[in-house]
Amino acid sequence: MRDAGRGVDPAALALVGGTPLVRIEHPEILDGARIFAKAEWLNPGGSIKDRPVLAMLRAAIKDGELDGGRTVLDSSSGNAGIAYAWIGAALAVPVEVVVPANASSERKDRMRAHGATLVETDALEGYDEALREAHRRAEADPDRYWLANQYSNEHNWRAHYDGTAAEILEQMESPPTHFVAGVGTGGTITGCGRRLKEAVPGIEITMIEPERFPGVEGLKPLGQAEDIVPAILDESVVDRRVPVSSDAAARRCEELARLGLFVGLSSGAYLDAALTVAQGADPGARIVTVFSDLGERYLSTGLWSA
Repeated sequence: MRDAGRGVDPAALALVGGTPLVRIEHPEILDGARIFAKAEWLNPGGSIKDRPVLAMLRAAIKDGELDGGRTVLDSSSGNAGIAYAWIGAALAVPVEVVVPANASSERKDRMRAHGATLVETDALEGYDEALREAHRRAEADPDRYWLANQYSNEHNWRAHYDGTAAEILEQMESPPTHFVAGVGTGGTITGCGRRLKEAVPGIEITMIEPERFPGVEGLKPLGQAEDIVPAILDESVVDRRVPVSSDAAARRCEELARLGLFVGLSSGAYLDAALTVAQGADPGARIVTVFSDLGERYLSTGLWSA
């Protein structure tokens, strides 16, 4: 096995980022508004999580955090776990991911395919229990594990500030008037929100609020005392909150599939919120969101069942 401290950086990692911006044609868009989405499913790991995970692991290697064969450890509902798994394999560093037991089989199989070790927690206790278990393991054996801790790792949101948002600004013919995203770790909305607010005075940042149950996979409900709020989440960039149900998200996924875009449940939720924003926006609004992952990742969940 190669030593992570040697700065191995295979060409495959250059494929992360640089995703196109796709205009979404939808019959509910009125008054000249336009909706665009970053095609994040085109990243090598199939999701937007490749961006922050690559940034976090590169920084850890540079800082010597992975010297001595330490294992990268974190919790994930699936997409970040896949990113850890394939990027860890490319960089020859061992990876262990704590996931809720109800994470889709496609995600768990992909992580195992890259050689990652999976630890499953009780699905009924939610994603926060996977997060707690990752912390327990890291605290019990600090010499073995390096906890990436995507909830509080500053390289998470910086990846979106330096990458995702910068690309949006370069790809738009005119500056966006609105940006729509949600909270998994808080990295996307924090990094993009900060960069876009600096570049485009008056832009409105909308955060979706998924229902608590059955929820939207990959997105974190907030608002109750027991909810763990990501340390990197900067709620000061948020101007508006829009609730989205899992049924609405699933319906939008079906509509996107009919438009030729086979994307996951959070993408459907983002489209639903973007359409809500478009209905109340000024004519000519330019609304940008991200389509976070592949639809294939949800085949076993029943999302596409008739």
